[in-house]
Amino acid sequence: MLSRVAENIYWLARYVERAENTARLIRVNSHLVLDTPSGIAPGWEPLVDITGLRLQFETVEREPNERNIVRFLIGDAHNHGSILSSLAAARENCRTVREVLPRSSWEKLNELYLFAKENVQSGLTKSGRDDFLDGIISGSQQLVGLLGSVMYRDEAWHFSRIGRNLERADMTTRIIDVRSTDLFPDDMLESRSLDTLQWISVLRSMSGYQTYRRHVAIRVSRADVLDFLFHNPLFPRSFLHCISAVDDGIGKLENSGPALRGIRALKLKLRRVNVAELSQAQLHDFIDVLQLGIIDLHNSLAATYFPPELELEETG
Repeated sequence: MLSRVAENIYWLARYVERAENTARLIRVNSHLVLDTPSGIAPGWEPLVDITGLRLQFETVEREPNERNIVRFLIGDAHNHGSILSSLAAARENCRTVREVLPRSSWEKLNELYLFAKENVQSGLTKSGRDDFLDGIISGSQQLVGLLGSVMYRDEAWHFSRIGRNLERADMTTRIIDVRSTDLFPDDMLESRSLDTLQWISVLRSMSGYQTYRRHVAIRVSRADVLDFLFHNPLFPRSFLHCISAVDDGIGKLENSGPALRGIRALKLKLRRVNVAELSQAQLHDFIDVLQLGIIDLHNSLAATYFPPELELEETG
């Protein structure tokens, strides 16, 4: 496979995943803000930190309020990580590799992009936000499901799977890193119930709340949620599941030695740590290690399979 084709398919998958993840974050945060007392509500700034776009946000917006942050994350053309920008980039990558992808995938992605473009103004309003975000999430899932059901299991499929799961693993660590910090004062009477609400929002950001309650526990606790989201091998958005999928995809490529060593070193680091026992500071440091591992793995893939000019910078 040509290096440019491999690169475009990889980024196509990452951008679609990024758009869906951003939509999930906004939707869950909207509900979390409504469910917590106004004086201690978590606000909207954490979403800028989760996406790693703090510096970029501060160059285009003055106040970190709901209106500005939602606009920045949904439709700001100057934000390469906004939903609209991510889908535009995915569409462009798909357009250049249409000959190796099912025709229906181009049609579905084009439909999703046009939906986002035509409804972005409605998505910026409180009354239209949920419908817009639901459309982005369901459209992204339909595209991924379509590719999974009809795409030939050749190198193009493997690069798509690698890109999607690497992006997902990165977002999982970012959500946990920002959302696991203490939002509510310990001396508050409602502190324990609010902490539970916080961890429920973490699970819902990854569509994991129902699965957690079925397979882990009815009661939501920090230790159990961390173990579930880092170490569970069967939950599709756990860090272990994501990097295992990346491992499997890389293993099916030619010349995979360097990248394979990188992903397995990352898995080993994860297995050696019981995240549930880490303090908040230790958890933050460990997540930094994992995120650096993701960047190193991307750069290893780029050096082996993509044009040499591609390099991923650390964003947060």
